[in-house]
Amino acid sequence: MAEILEVLMIVSFGISWPINAYKSYKARTTKGKSLAFLYLIFFGYIAGIASKFVNEAYMAAIAKKWYVLFFYILNFIMVSLDLCLYYRNKVLDKKAEQQ
Repeated sequence: MAEILEVLMIVSFGISWPINAYKSYKARTTKGKSLAFLYLIFFGYIAGIASKFVNEAYMAAIAKKWYVLFFYILNFIMVSLDLCLYYRNKVLDKKAEQQ
């Protein structure tokens, strides 16, 4: 039951990341974005993923509980994408300032 609640939490957080990345892609600017916030979330997902690998009970049952780790990794990828878009948009902001 704990894993299902954890997945619900991760999915709830995860729904916002594709939307956020899409908005970053369309906005083509870093205005309104916090790089510190993105990195805190990024490292939070790294910690969450690492916690699964060091949890012996989880690793012993990974064949049955793989979905928890899957959603952590999926969210990590989405945050990574948003970080890449941040740096792309930063370049676009600099180009816009020069013009």
